[in-house]
Order: sequence, then C-alpha cells, then structure tokens
Amino acid sequence: MIGYVKTFAPWIAFAVLSTSGEYRWGALAGFALALLLLAMDRRKGKQWDALIIESSSAVFFGALAVASLTISPAPLGDYGPSVAAAWLALTAWGSLAIRRPFTLGIARTMVPEQFHSHPMFYRTNAIITAAWAVGFTVEVGLLLLLEAVAPHATAALVAVKIGAFVLPALFTIRYRQIVRARQEATR
Repeated sequence: MIGYVKTFAPWIAFAVLSTSGEYRWGALAGFALALLLLAMDRRKGKQWDALIIESSSAVFFGALAVASLTISPAPLGDYGPSVAAAWLALTAWGSLAIRRPFTLGIARTMVPEQFHSHPMFYRTNAIITAAWAVGFTVEVGLLLLLEAVAPHATAALVAVKIGAFVLPALFTIRYRQIVRARQEATR
C-alpha cells in the first residue's frame, strides 16, 4: 500500500494544501512532487509505461499551477477536488480506451517477464485499472454533490477522498492475491 501512497503523493499534497478554492500552493506542491517522483523513478530505471499516473499528475499540476498563478480568482473555484478526481478518472479510463491500462507497466516491474505476454496478465490489469477508474468516477460524483450541497463539510470531503483511494488499493491487493491463487491451483 506504501507504493500507492507514493504514487498519489502529489494528489495528497494537493488535497491537504488546497483550501477554500485557493489551489496555488497545492498545485505547486503537487507539481513539484510529481516531477520529483518522475525523476527518482526514471533514475531507478522505471519505464514510462510504469509512470502513467506520475506523468499525468505532472501535466495536471503543471497546468493548474500556471493557471492558479496567472488567473485570479483560482480557476476551479470550489470544484477543485472534483476536477482533480475527474483528471484521474480520465487518465484511468483513457488508458483502458487505448488498451494500455495504467497498472500494466507497474505490474511488469513486479511480475516475471515470462507472464507479460499472457492474456491473463493483461486481463488482470484491465480489471484492476477499471476498479481504479470506477473509484475515481464515483469520487467525482460524490465530490460534486458535496461541493454543491455542503461545500464546508470537510469531514465528508476527506472521507470521500480517502475512500476513493483506499478501496481501489485494497481491491488491487486482494484481486492480485486471488489471481495468483487461481494460477497456483491450475499448476
């Protein structure tokens, strides 16, 4: 689960530092963290296909940082959290649409190469990416509702953000265990 926290650190920083429609510091922190993570992972030899979320984070936070520094008031108003979640949802759904689930490159760093071309490897990653995409999409809907009806319900906003991260992460861990157990049972 620590790997997921690292991957989503820019988003966590953005959530913590962005308050009351002021996204400047959150966007700058998210951008700096995304660039730092990309640089560290590339230095470790990670391929770009294992860094889709990190790359997407750098693009989003870079654009938001520029916009928040040049547009006043902040361009997203009270809808920053839902727009950020929508970007992640678009990233996940987009990676599925082009048949390159964002988890595929990550999984290649954890699974022996002999399994990379197996259809089950792709299918497993498509399902896991879909779980993340659904989680982000549900998050968008819930955040939009809260931002419209109860924008100052901080506890509810935080609960939605945490749930949208933890539930797909737990699904990923559990689903990988199930797939592994099925494969071992067929050997």
